[in-house]
Amino acid sequence: MLQYSSPYSLSDPLRAEYLAFAIEVSQTGGAAALPYFRASAVVQNKLTDGGFDPVTQADKAAEQIVREAINTRYSEHGIYGEEFGHEEGNGLTWVIDPIDGTRAFMSGMLHWGLLLSLFDGERPVLGVMYQPFTEELFYGDGRFAEYRRGASHVRSLQVSRRTELSDAVLATTSPRWFEGSQRAGFDSLENAVKLTNYGGDCYIYGMLAMGYLDLAADANLKPYDIQAHIPIIEGAGGIVTTFDGGNASMGGVVLASASEVLHQAALEILCR
Repeated sequence: MLQYSSPYSLSDPLRAEYLAFAIEVSQTGGAAALPYFRASAVVQNKLTDGGFDPVTQADKAAEQIVREAINTRYSEHGIYGEEFGHEEGNGLTWVIDPIDGTRAFMSGMLHWGLLLSLFDGERPVLGVMYQPFTEELFYGDGRFAEYRRGASHVRSLQVSRRTELSDAVLATTSPRWFEGSQRAGFDSLENAVKLTNYGGDCYIYGMLAMGYLDLAADANLKPYDIQAHIPIIEGAGGIVTTFDGGNASMGGVVLASASEVLHQAALEILCR
């Protein structure tokens, strides 16, 4: 299981090298998943308790491709993936969600993507989100973030920097994931903002980094659900924490915001 440890120190050249690799391998993994999209992919349920947590052939094929590339290029690094678990390494760990939004994927919807991050023991130092059907790449290292579509369209990512809750647009994958006081807090936040969008999985975090959403909140996240988004959103000028203001790298109940002022105002409501 992925755990916190002393952060692994990275030079700027290495950080740039790893990000370039992450972009390349995310595209390769996404290409492996794409033939299964809107096709007759077999869907299995990972749960046996009556719940539903789907996995498809595409999830497994994409993760295998990414794992093989990492083991070939950086065999000393660890790997933590949703489908094939944890391999320990030298303190740097690649965190993989081969298809974030499997429910959307199996329904033929576009709100899914491959997520890849590099975790230094304390925080993800870079992240990539790739949607192969639309050829959209979101990537960043906490200090900058960019969007690329196709071979030539590239733009910097920047959050809206909204500061007033009454003007803010909030998104969540599903309010059903919030339980007890978390759900009460989310409902209060929803009442305080201008508009709430439901659904989207990884896309709500990409749209926050792009400036179209101002707040994104989700519950029951795993490290591979959120780590790739953190360096992208932070690189675009935003902030990501847990509902209690802590490190969101291990998932849980997470809030992402377009500004520190907006974030603090939302946390005050969520934690009442």
